Amino acid sequence: MSARDRFFRSLVAGLFAGVFWVDAALAQDAGCASKPVAGTSRQILRCRDGLTIIVEGGARFTLVDRDRNGKVDAVRLRRKALLLDAPAGSVPGGLSVVTPQAIAAARGTKWAVDVGQGKTSVFVLRGRVAVNRQASTAGVVLAPGDGVDVAAGTGPLTVKRWPAKRVSALLARFGQ
Repeated sequence: MSARDRFFRSLVAGLFAGVFWVDAALAQDAGCASKPVAGTSRQILRCRDGLTIIVEGGARFTLVDRDRNGKVDAVRLRRKALLLDAPAGSVPGGLSVVTPQAIAAARGTKWAVDVGQGKTSVFVLRGRVAVNRQASTAGVVLAPGDGVDVAAGTGPLTVKRWPAKRVSALLARFGQ
């Protein structure tokens, strides 16, 4: 079965289930191995060169290999959240997460991206992440402990230190 056939089978199954999971074969085609987390609806994708993505149950996303080198270099996230750990050198050129509201890009970092209720929230645990609105070159750079909420619109993005309660609630969704 071709990668295209596996993609459409996974997409159709996901639409009927209301959840979009990356089919294990699709993840492998993108240089990743998918493993469900026992007793939860989460899964962990372990990709070539050390990239790890923890997927919240019910997340809708697509792995992207823009330069066709067999490695993930972008993720399109439409719903729910991902916790990404991209150690230095794991994604040459950096890893981008594209959502309906924002683009978050980083090298050698650990961060979470959450899409819901008409906004994208980005939080950094380690390293630095550049965030900008879709169709905008103006953005912000987040450091560890910083977060930003990106809603539709044109106003400036406001970087905030997230309170411990908000960080704990987000990380709990990934079993962290």
